[in-house]
Amino acid sequence: MKILMVITSHDQLGNTGRKTGFWLEELAAPYYVFKDSGAEITLASPKGGRPPLDPKSNEPEFRTDLTLRFEADAAAEAQLDKTVRLDSVKQEDFDTLFYPGGHGPMWDLAEDKDSVKLIESFLAAGKTIAVVCHSTGALRHVKTADGKPLVEGKEVTGFTNGEEEDVGLTHVVPFLVEDEMLKLGAVFSKTANWGIHVVSAGQLITGQNPHSSGPAAQTLLAALARKAKSAA
Repeated sequence: MKILMVITSHDQLGNTGRKTGFWLEELAAPYYVFKDSGAEITLASPKGGRPPLDPKSNEPEFRTDLTLRFEADAAAEAQLDKTVRLDSVKQEDFDTLFYPGGHGPMWDLAEDKDSVKLIESFLAAGKTIAVVCHSTGALRHVKTADGKPLVEGKEVTGFTNGEEEDVGLTHVVPFLVEDEMLKLGAVFSKTANWGIHVVSAGQLITGQNPHSSGPAAQTLLAALARKAKSAA
């Protein structure tokens, strides 16, 4: 199993002067779901090289056993140091695609043409993919083969308006994930703020927030296993 994980390269939190990037738990938790299942993982980002970590995601209250495991894992850290450039990866080389979140994707991956094309190519090839938290925003320009918004009429989840309000960034982010999905015609599904919530809609799996990232990865692996079984 070959899995491509796409991480943000964006490090500025709007015009606040504060730093952002990817959220550590949303990389570490899925990474070990995949790694411990024996999958081969490739990390990519728009600019390549080491992507920026949201410094907040490494504060004591947000650390988990898996974030600590990642930081102590020399091989994982070496991979993170050398992410491949997003414009160099091809759908044909992978079985699936996973987007961790953090606030960074709202600025780069949501608008990145290579990212949009990549997601569209995986779906066109009949592959199942997963995005979590703010990376649901990376679906905003993704279209189906007949030119409609991918999420139109689909049940999806992502970082909610309530969660954005909780972290005080409602007026900092370029758009709100929940509002944007509703505007595109999605059926937006959510649980209580910070609760674990994963939604499967055909080839698309979405997770609500950082705690949903590991469960979303497990849901993705289960979907791929079912597919492999039915193809066998």
